[in-house]
Amino acid sequence: MTDSRTNALRETVDSGGVALGVLDGMYNPDVVELCGDLGVDFVWHDLEHAGPSPWDATTLSNLLRAADATDTELLVRIPVTEPALMRKVLDAGVRNVFLSRVRSAAELREAVRAARFEYDGEPGQRGLAAPRASRWGLADDYPATEDEEIFVGVTVENQRAVDEIGEILSVPELGFVFVGPYDLSVDTGHPGEVDHEEVQARVETIRDATLDSDVALGGLGFGMDDVNEKADQGYQILNVGSTMAGVSEMVSSRLDAFEGER
Repeated sequence: MTDSRTNALRETVDSGGVALGVLDGMYNPDVVELCGDLGVDFVWHDLEHAGPSPWDATTLSNLLRAADATDTELLVRIPVTEPALMRKVLDAGVRNVFLSRVRSAAELREAVRAARFEYDGEPGQRGLAAPRASRWGLADDYPATEDEEIFVGVTVENQRAVDEIGEILSVPELGFVFVGPYDLSVDTGHPGEVDHEEVQARVETIRDATLDSDVALGGLGFGMDDVNEKADQGYQILNVGSTMAGVSEMVSSRLDAFEGER
């Protein structure tokens, strides 16, 4: 038998620390490995807007191997709350999953239930097999360990979810809420205007409610001054930038600095 897995991202949050990560738009194991070597706590792969199919367990396995090799964690956002997809992603070995487009606590509860073998004192809806998550059946005490290590969150990004934020935060075994200002801006009729007063009012509602709960708060950092400010405000999961933006900034700055003719 092999040793049980541990989830460093969940451990950091549970201990009161702040986890910093990057959004990787390249979906490449080498990039994950590089980011891990640089010292990030997590690499975020958003399967809602781009990247491979969330059902592609082979691609996820390769990304996860790169994360495991460098002691970082993958944070994977899936596009729907379908319980079967939740089980598929977790069985591939993902430990940190968060959900998009959630509109109600009831919808969220069914997705979280699908992530667990035992849920709120009752049987969960996680399937018991011998996938990669269980080290192909070799992991010690797999069901109990998996329930301890899985970290499930939700993006709050529409008015209905904001209206139900209290009920959402009360869903058993919800690990974190991630504020989604861009989709909130669309939902308010101000697409892209994340600083608009209506958007910020919703952000503050989400933040205040989450900080008053036992659920961790996550969000986007708009520059390191903003990251530091949000960490001081109680955010524990913060995205500090993206690999695509990093490449873009580097290439643009080099081209702008060129003094010859092209």
